[in-house]
Amino acid sequence: MGEKDLAALLPNIAAQARGVLGSLRLASIQLAPAEAREKDPALDRKAALLDQSYYRLLRLVNNLSLAACMTEERPLRLRVENIGWMDAFEEDFATYLFRSGVKKIWLDMENREWHGERTPALRFAEKVHCHAPQMVIGDLYPLFSDMRLIKEEWELERMRKAMDITRLGIEAMMRTAKPNQKEYEIEAAYDYTLMVNGAREKAFRTIAAGGKRGTILHYVENNQTVADGELILIDAGAQWQWYNGDISRTFPVNGKFTERQKLVYNIVLEGQRRVIDAIRPGVQFSSLNELLKEYYFTALKEIGLVETKEDVAKYYYHGVSHYLGAETHDIGRYGDRVLEPGMVLTVEPGLYIEEWEIGIRIEDDVLVTAEGNEVMTAAMLKTVDEIEAFMAKE
Repeated sequence: MGEKDLAALLPNIAAQARGVLGSLRLASIQLAPAEAREKDPALDRKAALLDQSYYRLLRLVNNLSLAACMTEERPLRLRVENIGWMDAFEEDFATYLFRSGVKKIWLDMENREWHGERTPALRFAEKVHCHAPQMVIGDLYPLFSDMRLIKEEWELERMRKAMDITRLGIEAMMRTAKPNQKEYEIEAAYDYTLMVNGAREKAFRTIAAGGKRGTILHYVENNQTVADGELILIDAGAQWQWYNGDISRTFPVNGKFTERQKLVYNIVLEGQRRVIDAIRPGVQFSSLNELLKEYYFTALKEIGLVETKEDVAKYYYHGVSHYLGAETHDIGRYGDRVLEPGMVLTVEPGLYIEEWEIGIRIEDDVLVTAEGNEVMTAAMLKTVDEIEAFMAKE
């Protein structure tokens, strides 16, 4: 059997294997439901081993599908011919290049920051160019990023868990927040909730920015006092089995919005609603941010904060969305990218009005579906009335 025949056969094998794995997964869930696992640590350990084995097998099956996409330029290799120590890799690699006559190698050349820390692949590429300038280096990043953009069900399952724990953590902050607490005291309720729910890692450093500090885009010091009458902006995410959630909410530490705070909050909330409503397959990613800025111009002009469209940038200075997955800002092209089913995006409009000491951001995680979209974090309370009612009960 030749490589072409094998490549044609692999997708069929993968499809059948997925069906078998799906049945095994369903049986595992029925034999060890979540309620039983919570009550029986021994059962939970055994079920966790099954979970781990399932995901490993599923990844192998997915790799079979990927192998079918290989071309002559990216030849199919099914065998590992040599295993060696990492310390000896560069010397062995040089010998391999000399003996094999290879003219092109492939590396993940992701580089988001020109002056940032160089990735191992970029550092290795520099060495290749120095010692073997005739070598052509191909970039695997577009292939990897396109694969990761479209989430499979097992990935969405992990993300939903991360998002749900994030929700519980933010609700815990709302429940325990009081005027004149330090930001880190409020954050502590979030950290505790993550730990008791089994999330040992965060997606990123939590932002807990009270009052005027909410206008600082990536404030993470979280060491100042939040006074009575001030808002606190929370941007937080739990990580579950390497997949992330990312939710932002802004609420008054005394449980009651002022009229001015409510005015700005509802502008941001309406902006988020409009962006979410626009998410569906075929929509250009960049159009989402433009839609929000158009709305902000109209809304902010009505309350006297701006006169021109350019003025909006004084109060809104980031994008409305990014990809979410195995990284908080997951890999993938933006710009002319068109939305497809299986993508997961954040939708996080904000307004940052320094002269009013008000910074507000509202963020949810949204799955693009064939019919439109699903707000994966819809269970997280969001409106002014919902937040005030929740905090009044606690």
